[in-house]
Amino acid sequence: MDKRPILVVAPHGLDEVLGVGGTIAVHAGAGHKVHVLILCGDGQGLDGRRREAAGQAAKLLGAEPPVFAGFPENRSDSVPLSDVVAVIEAVVADVKPAIVYVSHGDNLNIDHQTAYRATATALRPAPTCPVTEFYAYEIASSTDWAPASFGAGFKPNHFVDIASVLARKLKALELYAFDMRAEPHARSIQALEALARSRGAGIGVAAVEAFTTERTIVRADR
Repeated sequence: MDKRPILVVAPHGLDEVLGVGGTIAVHAGAGHKVHVLILCGDGQGLDGRRREAAGQAAKLLGAEPPVFAGFPENRSDSVPLSDVVAVIEAVVADVKPAIVYVSHGDNLNIDHQTAYRATATALRPAPTCPVTEFYAYEIASSTDWAPASFGAGFKPNHFVDIASVLARKLKALELYAFDMRAEPHARSIQALEALARSRGAGIGVAAVEAFTTERTIVRADR
């Protein structure tokens, strides 16, 4: 069975659990090393708490300790995109992931947009690129709030069954309780559970995380 590594690129701490928490646990449970790269935040104040929670969440979900790039939060458009691309390229060269997940590009938050653009650029399908599967994930209270003028919107066509690990995802979200919201906000724990179950019901599964397929490659040598 293919056990090559997985890479999750997150704009901020918490985003990795909102969009990919259950999938991280599924991959880790199958024996993959799951790496998390968090792009934005200076490690001070709220972001300092996020970094602590990110480390705890990674341990709970079975991922490797997260790596923090330290780009400015909510100001990633003030940084040359090539700088962000270079960081992602370096991690890809080191980790050699088979699968990469990143925040969807049609998104209200500029850091989420930057994460998508930089990751898509870093994963140019050159012959040396190790990535064979590239997916984008939704982030509640951002992807779902983007108006139609932002683009085609999030229309998932790839789903990961997280029913067996949903409780663990919710516990990981509780580690970020200081950055979550109360019902009926889209970023409440109750809403996140409802989203997983609603997405799952749409395809006949108890609970899923949903993604758009950005690229898949079937190679004869794999």
